[in-house]
This record gives sequence, C-alpha cells and structure tokens, in this order.
Amino acid sequence: MVRCVNALERPPEAERILVIRLGAVGDVVRTLPAASALRAAFAGAQLCWLVEPPSASLLRGQPWIDEVLVFPRPALREALRRGRVRTLARTWRAFARELRARRFELVVDFHSILKSGMLAAASGAPRRVAYAPPYGRELGWLFAHDRAVLDPPRASRFERNDALVRFLGVAAPPARRPLRIEPDAAARVDRALGGAPAPVVIHPGTSDATPHKRWTPEGYGRVARTLREEDGVASLVTVGPARDDRAFAEAVVKASGGAAALAPATPGLGDLAALFARSRLYVGSDTGPLHVASLVGTPVVQLLGPTDPVENAPWPGTPSRTVRFPVACSPCRRGCSAALCMAQIPAEAVVAAARALLAGAAPGC
Repeated sequence: MVRCVNALERPPEAERILVIRLGAVGDVVRTLPAASALRAAFAGAQLCWLVEPPSASLLRGQPWIDEVLVFPRPALREALRRGRVRTLARTWRAFARELRARRFELVVDFHSILKSGMLAAASGAPRRVAYAPPYGRELGWLFAHDRAVLDPPRASRFERNDALVRFLGVAAPPARRPLRIEPDAAARVDRALGGAPAPVVIHPGTSDATPHKRWTPEGYGRVARTLREEDGVASLVTVGPARDDRAFAEAVVKASGGAAALAPATPGLGDLAALFARSRLYVGSDTGPLHVASLVGTPVVQLLGPTDPVENAPWPGTPSRTVRFPVACSPCRRGCSAALCMAQIPAEAVVAAARALLAGAAPGC
C-alpha cells in the first residue's frame, strides 16, 4: 500500500480544476479512479482533463469529467518534423492561451514529467500539484507548488494515482466502477452479439511499439480450444488499432481450430469497453484494453513478460490473475525480439487462471 508522507491538512479551495494525464490509453484509464475521487471531493467544481488524442473519445461522457481538452501533439510533432519553427511556436502559444483562458485554480498533474509540468505552468494556475521524485521525472516536479512524497518508491499506477489524491487531503474513495459505458455503445454491442451467451474475450494485440508484449497465436488458440471443448465457453478475438493486429487476431482464430471467432467490429474505445463489459472474462497481455476491461468490472487474466508486475497490476476492484514465466531478465523496460518471457508462458497456466475466474464470475458481469 502506498503512503503519502506529506499530505496536505485539507483540500485546497478550487472551482476550476485541470487534471493532466497524457500518454497511452492504459496510462490514462488508470487515472480514472483517481478522477472519480476528485469529483466526489470537489462536487461543485469544473473538472477538465488534458489528454492526447488517442484517449480523448473514451474520456468524453465519463461522469467525473466536465470537459476534455486535447493536447495538439500531432500538429506540434509534424511542425517539428518539417522544421517549421514558426508553426511550432504559433501552435504552442495558441494552446497556452487556450489553457490560460479557462482560468484554472488548481492543476493536478498525474503525469509529472517535463512536458506535463510545462503545460501545468502554461495554464497560469496559482496552485499546481505533482509527484516528487522518483514518481516525478524529467524535472517536471519543478513546475509544481506542492509535491507529493510517496512511500514506497515503487507501486502500481492505480495506487500512486490514488496517493496523489490523498496528498490533497481528499478522503473520498474512488467509484466502484470508474469507467462508465455509454448506453448507445452498449446497445450496439448487444445487437452485434445477437443474444449469444457472454463470451471470453481474447485481446492478443499490442501497440505497434510493443510487439515484445505479445503471446503466441498458438498459445491463445490452445486456450480457446480448451475452454470450448472442456468448459463449453466460446471465445471472441478482438482487433486493436495496430498495423498488424487484424492479421494477428486472424492467426489466433485459425490456431483455435474454430473454437474462437473474430469479435464484432468496435470502431472506438467506447465500443470496445462495452464489449468487454458484456463479456465473462478478458485474456490478454499488458495493454490499455486490459485495464479498460478491469475498470468496467470484467475479470482479467493478465499475461506478463517484460513489464513490471507491480507497476502494471490490474484494478484491484475487479478479480484478476497474472500469469508469468520467470526469466532472469524480466521485468525490463525495453523488451527484446526474442521475448522468451512471453513465448514460454504455458497455456495450461493460462487455462487454469481463466477457470479460476470463470468459477466466480456471473455471465456478462
């Protein structure tokens, strides 16, 4: 359990609050429980979240957030790539003006790196909160007025985000289900499934940058076959946005020998979350969708290789099992092409974890 050693005596007064958490989908969704606790503590405040484009659609419509502000990272990167310094400066200044125009009174920087610290400062907010080192990195904490010192220096993303909320003097707990499903998305998924029993969802893909996190098509196929033949449970294989995700998902379906099928199309993160919420179980490696599944209440089997099992633990409010194969070099931060830590995960262990969770899960929960 993470402890904040220098918590404020009482929450600061603020009517306009900016939450900053940029980065990948998994990093953003793991901040939702903390955002729900902030909403409970600052019930009458305007709560705005600064995020990058990939996660914006999932945040819109969440009851804890009044506004989603999208950082123009693609435009800034393109200007930098083309060497257009004036365009880069103009885009940054325009966005900084937009931040200041909202007159935020408090910034809670859950990212706490140089970029997020600069954005916090650009907002002009008179009170800015971030992590002290080691959770605060790249000198980003220098832009904060208040810096949370946490112990121990290594914890799950969920725990450290919660600790930053506690640093503010907030006692309110996070919501039981911190990620809400839009009714329209739920209805689309129900129509696509056509009244079939709640399936096991296998999400085999990862981002383009992290192929070393992937398990094998043969392993996933064997899990699907075993669950179908011995337990009578059907599996659906979801497709992510990475370049070769569809080909990888099709390879899993082929390896299953007909025990698994491709899932209905999920054009956005909201639809994917709705499909997970309609499923009995999620099986996959350490990705953003796994944390989405755990936050909507679907039990997850997490397959871990190069990533840290402490920092990347699933949401504790949902049942989960983590399966790892012990390798001396795991966990690591970069991964490798061999990825023996993933390739050596035994299918029998994954099946056993799935059965343990299925025994305690009601269909569609």
